[in-house]
Amino acid sequence: MPKIQINGIDLFYDIKGTGEPLLLIAGFLCDHAYWSLIMPSLISQYQVIRLDNRGMGRSSAPKNPYSLKQMASDVAALLDHIAIDKVHLVGHSMGGQIAQELVLAHPEKVQSLILLSSLAKGDGLFNSIIEAWGELCANVDFKLYEKVVLPWIFTDMFYSIPGMIESLIEFAIRYPFPPATHSLHHHSRAMLDFDTTDRLQKILCPTLVLVAKQDILTPLKFSQELVQGIPNSELVVLDSGGHGFLIESSDAVVSAMLNFLGKLKPAYTM
Repeated sequence: MPKIQINGIDLFYDIKGTGEPLLLIAGFLCDHAYWSLIMPSLISQYQVIRLDNRGMGRSSAPKNPYSLKQMASDVAALLDHIAIDKVHLVGHSMGGQIAQELVLAHPEKVQSLILLSSLAKGDGLFNSIIEAWGELCANVDFKLYEKVVLPWIFTDMFYSIPGMIESLIEFAIRYPFPPATHSLHHHSRAMLDFDTTDRLQKILCPTLVLVAKQDILTPLKFSQELVQGIPNSELVVLDSGGHGFLIESSDAVVSAMLNFLGKLKPAYTM
């Protein structure tokens, strides 16, 4: 699993599978491993590229502030380095915001776009939550931090599975590449500064906007705003799962993704 030096940092990435290139960008608090449950289904049909955003996983975590435009520039530099001209682009939550900045800055690099539980701009409640997460990480231990964050990510049904949340928290605190507290602060500030509302109409590639009905962090209205702004977009709402539906309802998510991508295959060009 290689690293490259770009934009003043070491950026970690990996590539698996063969076929049309599909690039995955994880969200807040997550690195490339977040996609693990759907990887088998994806790599059977696509060349899947994952990365750790700056400040996460095995990528560098600079002390200076980050912006989502800067993180999109990191992704663009990665594509140049691995000599891939155009990708199907997928982003979850903050990763979807990075994906928006990438397609706006480099539309020639994006064949299609999938936005999972994402948004163009936060409202007062969302911004208050994200701001608190950015400040809380420096004041509590990581186990308590996870206990505070996860109720916004998973549904009551998921919490009712015996031992499930405890297992996730145990995995997170034992994970060998935990996020630095300053990185979480920088990521939260970057999300608060994000707004593509007036630029969505410039996203012209085929776009799938996917959200779960029970997502309380990025509720349905955020996805509806994306679809209203992006000309060639469609909205799919899943009945199961919350914001963390890549874990809670992974089969439904990957099915929706592959159905959308499958419809584009005849039109794919490199």
